[in-house]
Amino acid sequence: MSQSLGRALAILDELGEGPRTLDELAAKVGVHKTTVLRLLRTMESGRFVHRDSDHRFHLGSRLFALAGAALEQRGIRDVAAPHLARLNEETGQTIHLGVYEGGNVIYLDKYDSRHSIRMYSRVGLSMPLHATAIAKVLLADLPEPRRRRVAEEIEYTPFTEHTLTGPDRLLDELSRVADQGYALDDAEHETFIRCVAAPVRDATGRVIAAVSISVPEVVLSRDEVLALLPALLDTVHAISAACGHTAP
Repeated sequence: MSQSLGRALAILDELGEGPRTLDELAAKVGVHKTTVLRLLRTMESGRFVHRDSDHRFHLGSRLFALAGAALEQRGIRDVAAPHLARLNEETGQTIHLGVYEGGNVIYLDKYDSRHSIRMYSRVGLSMPLHATAIAKVLLADLPEPRRRRVAEEIEYTPFTEHTLTGPDRLLDELSRVADQGYALDDAEHETFIRCVAAPVRDATGRVIAAVSISVPEVVLSRDEVLALLPALLDTVHAISAACGHTAP
């Protein structure tokens, strides 16, 4: 490894711990400030670092893009798989992984429950945007104008008596989901199924997927489904950490 490349990587590694001044970076790398500044300017031109108004250096947007590309090449499904399998084993319930793609929410992975009742869901199948917990989690992360536009374009099919009808009710629900960090499908899509879902975040904090636990009413009550929330949150936090997300 060349000396300059080694120093540049040491700088990036240090910035991964937080913003640093030129003096702090020079002390860390162990060379004169002019040498470090030359490296920083090169990396700044490529958006690998950026400098704020207080002359402190931060990791740049190009690194976030590369991190995202690395994860996409590996695939969120592969990253999530061991964690989903563990949650399925721990709870014995149906586990779904879903993503928002091209205006649709799609099942990306599924782990079946241990009981005899099976859900009609399969990998690749889209799910209603207004009546599923995963969809609520994914829509809740959209910027407000886009969230409203999506809500106004939905066809509000009333699957059950509990299904949300109309954009105003959905938007209110999405605000709650964004605030509380999880969503509940309270027999809104199928009368005999409840689901609780929570978000998976990437290094930028953006929601890139959601995980749900789905349970037939004859197996667990509403309160018992909500009691699974801590295990679900532990799972999505672990997947998010594997995707580079650092909890605040």
